[in-house]
Amino acid sequence: MRFDILTLFPGFFDSPLRQSIIGKAIEKGILEVKTHNIRDYAQDKHKTTDDYPYGGGHGMVMKIEPLVRALEAVAAEGPRPKVILTSPQGVPFNHALATELIAEERVAIICGRYEGVDERIKEFIDIEVSVGDYILTGGEIPALIIMDSVGRLIPGVLGEPVSKERDSFSDGLLEYPQYTRPEEWRGLRVPDILLSGNHGEIEKWRRRQSIERTCLRRPDLIQKTQLSPDDRKIIEEIKVRT
Repeated sequence: MRFDILTLFPGFFDSPLRQSIIGKAIEKGILEVKTHNIRDYAQDKHKTTDDYPYGGGHGMVMKIEPLVRALEAVAAEGPRPKVILTSPQGVPFNHALATELIAEERVAIICGRYEGVDERIKEFIDIEVSVGDYILTGGEIPALIIMDSVGRLIPGVLGEPVSKERDSFSDGLLEYPQYTRPEEWRGLRVPDILLSGNHGEIEKWRRRQSIERTCLRRPDLIQKTQLSPDDRKIIEEIKVRT
């Protein structure tokens, strides 16, 4: 899979893409990431990529001409990519969307900046994506989030295939609590059930913990999750207790 990142700050990605699991996936050739400097596609001598907004107002707006030229150059390098614009006005990025994106051979991400992008860019993109209801200085961090979330789902990127299936959000629920050695530290003990060796009971405990944690911390997720009758009994017990 290949990501093409259209940005005003390609150096932003140098270090993050050499680290951890994603860095190893790039080294192995499982994942390819290519950055494109939007300024390279501006045709005036100052390499201008922004201008004042029509109608007045604060801040600057990213110009459409260099962006579209950059997109056209990217598309000419191979199969047409799915084009994402990072934007606080986009659809929320989540695990379901990450799972959809792994089916794409190529994904191009436009990193928004300033007060936004000339609205006419909508004619050249497939989807706007937001990584949360907060303000960032630009779309570079969201682009890294998208690449990390999607990249780890690609076969061969993670060492243990089952691990991604048990992460938070993979089944709509938050993940259960995790423990490792030592069994006791400063009076804090690992739950006895995890030391029992009874894998059936451990799985039941973990499921209950996931449901309880999600009910208390992210009740909005419960409404979107497929639940068994046993799961619903756990939810009713939690409601009575709280």
